[in-house]
Amino acid sequence: MAASFAAPAQGLVHRQNLTLSFSNYNFKPTQLQFQGTLPAKSQPLSFSSQFNLLNHPSSPNNHRSSFAHTAAVRHIAGSLAKAGGLRFAVVVGRFNEIVTRPMLEGALSTFKSYSVQDEDIDVVWVPGSFDIPVVAQRLGQSGKYHAVLCIGAVIRGDTSYYDAVVNCSASGVLSAGLNSGVPCIFSVLTCDTLEQGFDRAGGKVGNKGSEGALTAMELASMFEHDLK
Repeated sequence: MAASFAAPAQGLVHRQNLTLSFSNYNFKPTQLQFQGTLPAKSQPLSFSSQFNLLNHPSSPNNHRSSFAHTAAVRHIAGSLAKAGGLRFAVVVGRFNEIVTRPMLEGALSTFKSYSVQDEDIDVVWVPGSFDIPVVAQRLGQSGKYHAVLCIGAVIRGDTSYYDAVVNCSASGVLSAGLNSGVPCIFSVLTCDTLEQGFDRAGGKVGNKGSEGALTAMELASMFEHDLK
């Protein structure tokens, strides 16, 4: 069975005789044509002449243009160098004081190393981590402080009380910051063992109280100098 494929066109592109075998059928195209006009001389097409690649998103030139626009974007970040003169409150849970006191000492040392004066820091002791959020919110709403650092330690016991305290403390500190509009920093340790608490209160894992002070100063600086 033979078939001839032809279509009316302005120019002849290719002509060949070949046999394509599909099972018991033989197709012998005599000529293949397409509807279009080719250049007078058969030369490779210049894509740059046919398409405007200079304005394409993948063009290197366009990348340079995009970078120029990106460089003009304003980037905001708090500065520890601007922490001097800002006021801070530190709420500390007395429960597991053997862990929370070294965390407090680390925080106070870090504040002082960035020119925060003693008179600009107030330390408020509460019974435990569960009591931190309500006090943090009151301090934030007082208008006296640029940030509130919350320090506590919850050690897992034999009951589910641990989970209740941890969840309420974490969500409470978050709510305190949102409701007061003042950064409230969550530096409450949640440990399985007392040893883990020691490791994070100046031990081999560092001092989470000190890290919390850094966060407090950075956010306080941002709120005071950049986000007013």
